[in-house]
Formats: sequence, C-alpha cells, structure tokens
Amino acid sequence: MAEEYTLSQRHKLLRSTTVVSGMTMLSRVLGFARDIILAQIFGAGGAFDAFVIAFKIPNFLRRLFGEGAFAQAFVPILSEFRAQESEQRTQEFINRIAGTLGLVVLLIVIVVELVAPLVVLIFAPGFTQDPSRYDLAVHMIRIIFPYLLFITGVSLAGSILNTFSYFAPPAFTPVLLNLALILVAWFAAPHASVPIVVLAWGVLLGGVIQLSFQLPFLRRIRLLPHLKLGFKDRNVRRVMKLMVPAVFGVSVAQISLLIDNCFASFLPAGSISWLYFSDRLTYLPLGVIGVAIATVVLPNLSRAHSDASQQNFSATLDWALRVVIVMGLPAALGLLTLSGPLLSTLIQHGKFSPFDVIMTRQSLIAYAIGLPGFMLLKVLASGFYSQQNIRTPVRVAVFAMLLNLVLNFILIIPLAHAGLALATSLSALFNAVCLLILLIKRGAFCPRAGWPLFLFKVAVASTVMVTFIVWSAAPYPLWSNWPIMERVLHLFLIIGIAMLLYFAVLGLLGMRIKNFKCSNEDHPWTP
Repeated sequence: MAEEYTLSQRHKLLRSTTVVSGMTMLSRVLGFARDIILAQIFGAGGAFDAFVIAFKIPNFLRRLFGEGAFAQAFVPILSEFRAQESEQRTQEFINRIAGTLGLVVLLIVIVVELVAPLVVLIFAPGFTQDPSRYDLAVHMIRIIFPYLLFITGVSLAGSILNTFSYFAPPAFTPVLLNLALILVAWFAAPHASVPIVVLAWGVLLGGVIQLSFQLPFLRRIRLLPHLKLGFKDRNVRRVMKLMVPAVFGVSVAQISLLIDNCFASFLPAGSISWLYFSDRLTYLPLGVIGVAIATVVLPNLSRAHSDASQQNFSATLDWALRVVIVMGLPAALGLLTLSGPLLSTLIQHGKFSPFDVIMTRQSLIAYAIGLPGFMLLKVLASGFYSQQNIRTPVRVAVFAMLLNLVLNFILIIPLAHAGLALATSLSALFNAVCLLILLIKRGAFCPRAGWPLFLFKVAVASTVMVTFIVWSAAPYPLWSNWPIMERVLHLFLIIGIAMLLYFAVLGLLGMRIKNFKCSNEDHPWTP
C-alpha cells in the first residue's frame, strides 16, 4: 500500500526549504554585493573579461565533480546506504568515494596547470586577437585552478550533510567565498601592480576557507572522510557510472554559458563582463528558489524511490513544481520589467558606466525570459536522478545543447551578446518542457488535481504585479539621472509594493500558505 503524503512530511520539506532558501538568500545577496564592488573597482573591460574566463572554467568543473553530476549520482546511493546499511559500511563507502574523487580531481588540476594556454584557446578563442587579455587569462587560470580541489571537497561534504538533513551549513558555505573576494578586492587590489590578479588569489583563499568550515560538521555526525582509493569498489563504480553521463546532463546550463563566453570572446571587449553581471543577477532568484528546492527534494525523492513509494515521489515533485512556479514566475517578470532600474541602482558606480548598464540590461532581459526554465530544470532533473536514471536527461540535454548552438549562430548577428543569452534561455525552456513531458508519460509524475486553477491564480497575480511595476517605474534614462539614494528608495518601494500586491491577489483568490504544507486527498490548492 502506498504511503500517504503526510502533514509532517510537508512540514519538513517546507521547513528545510525555508532554511536552505534563507541561507542561499544570504549567500546570493552577499554574492551580488560582491559583484557590485567588483563592478565599481574593475568595471567591464578586457581585464575583467579575462578573470571571468579564468574563474568560469574551474567553476564549471566544480558543478560537474561537486554539486552537479557527482551530487546527483552520489546522493541517491548514499541515501540507500543510510536506509539499508550500517554506520560502518556507510563510512567506508564515503571514505572510498572521497579518495577516488580526490585523486581524479587532482590529476585534472595537474593537467590543466600544464596546458593552461590551450584551455584558454578552447574556451575563449577570441582572446588570441588581444594578447594581453589572453596572457592575463592564462596566468589567472594557473592561480585559480587548485581551487577545484578544495571546492570539490566542499561539495562532497555538502552532499553528505544534505543527505543526513543538515541543510544549513552547506547552504551558508558560499558566503565565505563572497567574503574572501570582497576583502581582497577592497584591501589588496589597490596595492597590487595588476589589481585583477588579486581576485584569482581571493578565489583560491575562499576555497580553503569553505572546506575548513564544513569539516567540523562532518566530524559532528561522525562521517568525516578518511581518503581511500575505491576504483574496485562496486558502489563507487556505481556512482562513477551514473556520474559520467550526468556530467553533461546536469550541467547543460553551465555548458551553455561557456559556449556563450566562447562566442562572446569574438565580440567587443566587455561583452563577457556584460553577460557575467546579467547572469549573476539572474542567479540570485535561481539560487534562492530553484537550487534551494532541488537541494531539499533530491534526498526526499531518493528515499521515496528507494521505499517504492510512487505516491510520495509524485506528490513531492508536484509540491516542488508548484513552489517554483509561485516564486519563480514573479521573480522572472520582476527582472524583466525592472532590468534597467535594478542595474542602474546596483552597479552603475565607479568604473561601471551608463553604457555598461545599457549593454548588461539587454542580456539580463534575455536571461530573465529563461529563468522559469532554469528553475524548473533543477527540480525536474532531480526527478530523474533520484531514480538513478541518467540516460534520459542526458539525451534531452544533447538536443538542448544543439539547439543552443544553432540559436547562438542565428542570434549573435542581430543581437550580439544579448542573442547569446537568449539562446541559452530558449534551450533551457526546451529542456525543461521535454523533461516534464517524459516524467508524466512514464508515470513517475502524476500531477495532482487543481493545476489549471492554480496556474490561473498565479497568472492573475503576476499580471497585477507587472501592471503596477510598468505604471510606477520611471523610464531608465530618467532613472539613471537620479541621485543614488533616490534610486535605492524608489526601487525598494516598487519591489515591496509589487510583492505585497502579488501575494495579496493570491490570497484573495484563495491561495494560502497551508496549501504548501498540508495534505489533502482531493487537491490542497483550492479554497
């Protein structure tokens, strides 16, 4: 008999999501504060383009070997161990995974250090037209790349802690990297002969601090890894087998961003910086909503699958998708309609000029179009990976990647860097829709009753919110001429009233907080 999706389960999911979202919000807000400071100190130009490329490559690999493909392959199997094996067997499994993964990543770091010029040539071929930018990127990659070792350890620790329902420490950890970069930018960069290089050292320092922070929490739950090689271990091979195809599937959005940077390296200097700052602003709601929900539901989906509880599995996925839509759609519409005021208020300072704001705004609008797709993709992919089904999302990701590549060639000519952002957004939406259809067709996800009415309510509330924003926000050129405090107060007032209007309309239409945490055999999304 299938388990009922109980009240306590919904409470736990909502509470865990709130914790992760709160910590992630702190991290993302501080991360954007970091980017505001970097924009003010370094501006958008060739030097910052070089840093973005040097930072993006190990950051991309972190998503593969850490919180991305590895986590999606590791967490379901670790959940099985937790449910079915002894503490000693679980510890041994973690030891072998940590040692094996550490050796693989170490070898990758050594290879990249040796062939750094080739790496820049592959990921930013346009830099060869500007030798100074090319040499700077090579130098900073060699400084930053050992960061991959530390951040992979951070991601491994976070996966273990999340599986054992310790969500707060992993969610807080990114704050430490942001603090490290802010401190070196403020205090060290002004005294350096090449200020931008200081940021590379700040990234490496941040990796060391993050790993040091998480180790005591692993010790507290008595799961601190002792590195052992486990290439012959059957369960380690299971993780690696699941991980290899997931390397591509789970990181399709990041691969798309790297492709964008590759194309953007042929565009005028500053194009990569404009894409970076617009992507970072988009990642604030993506991290707080999409990543936080996916982080919380993956262990729950894995346990439901392990217990053969199809009803619980589908109900958890239904809950996650509704939360993403309720929170993600207004976030995307807010970014789209307030793109100019947001950028003018947040980063139009110091070396970041009004022209940089205009160019960044173009790509921010393009990314905002795809934000719901990025969020849904995080949750829908978890639905497959929790079942240890890697092949299906990888196949879909291949088609999404090809679509992104074709759209890049088509859109870069009329829209330049904004065309690259739009191509990424459209491919993410395509990916998410395909995964949703496949989950439904295969019976893994059976939408609960009330979806049409639920979507209608969200659409009405979103329309009211957008109408108010368009009516109340001044045109960007006028906005940019206001004093900074006037911009800040006006922006906060608009956002605050818009959020109140959105949730007030949802309330008038009968949607309540209890809909997100209570169980109802009919449909909990109606009055």
